[in-house]
Amino acid sequence: MLEALLDANVHHHAEYGHELSNHLPMALVALHGLGASEARLEAWAAGYRGRLAPAPLPVVWIGSEPWKDRFGTPDAWPAYRSLFAQWLLHEGRDAVLAQVLPALMPGCGAAAFHGLIRSACALRAGHAGELTDGLAYWAWRYLPIEPAALDGREDDPGAVLDMLGSALADTCSDAGLIADRMRDAAAQPAFGPIVARLRVGDETLAALTRVALTRYAEGGDFTVLHLVTACHAMHALLPWLDEPLSALRSFWAACAAGAASVRPRPAPLALTVLPAWPEITARAIASDDEHVIKLVWACTELDRLHGWEACRSAAARAVVPG
Repeated sequence: MLEALLDANVHHHAEYGHELSNHLPMALVALHGLGASEARLEAWAAGYRGRLAPAPLPVVWIGSEPWKDRFGTPDAWPAYRSLFAQWLLHEGRDAVLAQVLPALMPGCGAAAFHGLIRSACALRAGHAGELTDGLAYWAWRYLPIEPAALDGREDDPGAVLDMLGSALADTCSDAGLIADRMRDAAAQPAFGPIVARLRVGDETLAALTRVALTRYAEGGDFTVLHLVTACHAMHALLPWLDEPLSALRSFWAACAAGAASVRPRPAPLALTVLPAWPEITARAIASDDEHVIKLVWACTELDRLHGWEACRSAAARAVVPG
């Protein structure tokens, strides 16, 4: 059922409305990972499809054109769909990812990380068509956010994010889309020098993941939710990266831009009693909110990987009203 539903998504655009990401494939992979029944997968897809736009007509990629030349350009998704479909067909997943991921990582904040997340979900599902569309979406919405050369004075990403938040507190953008606010935050003069203070190493992804989980559990911020699901996706992509530290530097810069774009808000009430995992999972499967489904799936997998209480706290924040 999952494969059939992902096959059918070929008829839908990567975005709908005002540059909103098509979450259908990501949510279906998450629901499947949470243990949803085939009937639930089918019903959820049927309920979500009504908002989606039809896919554009195919555009043939010109063979002589360098493949990176259309990164971030308007209306490039159909051409990148064609390119990646042919590339995957002729060279295979591993060879394509070895060439493509290092080039895409400097723009991993694309569409609020949804290119990265969709590609990771496609890998988990083993679905070539979804991988084609995820990579194409990432290339189309490519969002380069690169720090200055890292000088390695700080190991704690949370401490650097606190410095960044203090420095940019009065400059947070009112832009409607997360990606636009990320771009605005990264353009501030203080951004690069502060982000460059982190020493990126083998433990950085785990540390950054824990910070994102804790901050979402404490505040429930929608942008921070995307940092959690992006960290989860990054765990899945790392095995395909020959130079993981270079990729993690780019990922760190994008996450810092996301965190810096969050306006301070009053924290919601603390959860005095955390539901058990089976209850959290059941609530997520029953939810019509694609972000709740993705967040809880990410938390369950991160809990299996790391065993942090912050995983259950973040998942509970997503499913407990108020």
